[in-house]
Amino acid sequence: MIRWTLKRVAALAAGQLSGPPDLVVTGVSTDSRHVVAGDLFVAIAGERFDGHQFSEAALLAGAAAVLVETGRAAIEPRVEVADTERALFDLAVGRRAELDLGVIAITGSTGKTSTKDMTAAAMGPGCWASPASFNNEIGVPLTVLATPEDASSLVVEVGSRGVGHIAALTPAVNPDVAVVTNLGLVHLETFGTTDDLAAAKGELIAALGADGVAVLPYGEERLRFSGREIRFGDNPAADVSISEVRLDGVGCAGFVLNAFGERVEVGLTMAGAHQALNAAAAVAAAVAAGRDLEAAVAGVESAVGSPWRMEVHPGKFIVVNDSYNANPTSMEAALRTTAQLSGRLVAVLGLMAELGNVSESEHRRIGGLARDLGFDPIIVVGEAPGLVEGAGSAALQVSDIEEARESVMDAMQPGCAVLIKGSRVVGLEVLARQLLEEAAA
Repeated sequence: MIRWTLKRVAALAAGQLSGPPDLVVTGVSTDSRHVVAGDLFVAIAGERFDGHQFSEAALLAGAAAVLVETGRAAIEPRVEVADTERALFDLAVGRRAELDLGVIAITGSTGKTSTKDMTAAAMGPGCWASPASFNNEIGVPLTVLATPEDASSLVVEVGSRGVGHIAALTPAVNPDVAVVTNLGLVHLETFGTTDDLAAAKGELIAALGADGVAVLPYGEERLRFSGREIRFGDNPAADVSISEVRLDGVGCAGFVLNAFGERVEVGLTMAGAHQALNAAAAVAAAVAAGRDLEAAVAGVESAVGSPWRMEVHPGKFIVVNDSYNANPTSMEAALRTTAQLSGRLVAVLGLMAELGNVSESEHRRIGGLARDLGFDPIIVVGEAPGLVEGAGSAALQVSDIEEARESVMDAMQPGCAVLIKGSRVVGLEVLARQLLEEAAA
């Protein structure tokens, strides 16, 4: 964590100090509900909430000082800046300059968070990574700023909604190893084309120095680095490859990892056949950062995923909670994994957002896949053009979460498996929580 005087904060953020210059702050928060003693509360004006309204509450909760926009709050101690979001980024750039450790940065269309979790585990004790999916213009700076003094390495997840987003964040990351998990059909409404998507993800590779290492999908020719590359995939020609993937009774993958000339049996505690590729990327990144192969593999085997991502919960019936987000690649992976569980298969699916002009065709394809894999009913929550049509006679469209819950309970039998997946705008995590309570009762 940081240990800065307000004078230092004001200098890094190009701000005006009002308060004791030698006052020390030991952390940074943008959420007044989670402030701890010694924090600098940064008041971000978002779409739904304006942090300036909670500045006084943050001080009462123990914040040492607040960082606000000029003229927005008269409380002390404070640092005033023109733009608090920009100031938060500038603080992260300052913190990154202080850190003398290896940094692994991860981006990609899908699998970023799972790969981040596995990479942190592969790097072993002392590695710092955000426990959540902190990958945007607020989350990345907060991840860097929260890095403990005794951290041995740092893993940062970096997201993008368009060309230029990653490039803008990289001064706060300055990676030694850059990982791109894959290129898929995500955020095409903002990227525009798949070539623009590739260019955007390639911005992370461009941030590497001459001694950096790029960990890239085997066969993805749109991603290139002039320095050292490590390619991972399911092709035996990859530097790190997977084979013989199989799933156990709760959907966790076992597989053979062929890495740098060695053959290793791997068993994961994270559900999903697709996690084998994420594990390959994580091991490649850890080895690139100097970790021993055996230790890296042991780490990924013990890795625990972030909430709402392919959580398999046995009970009176099996609940597969993959409600954090959805796109065609992750939706297909979740369906295929759940289909290998025993018992009747039920799917509760929602919109895959921001797919642009491929939205209807991809929803239709996913609906057809769910039907072909044996899911019945396929409960579609809200509007998802093409999904009902693709699912055909197995489809049951409902208007809201409560109606979806009733439909699931009508279909449930002992030993059934229900998959819950959709983009965050659908809010299916609420349904997942309700069904977990039902399954445990």
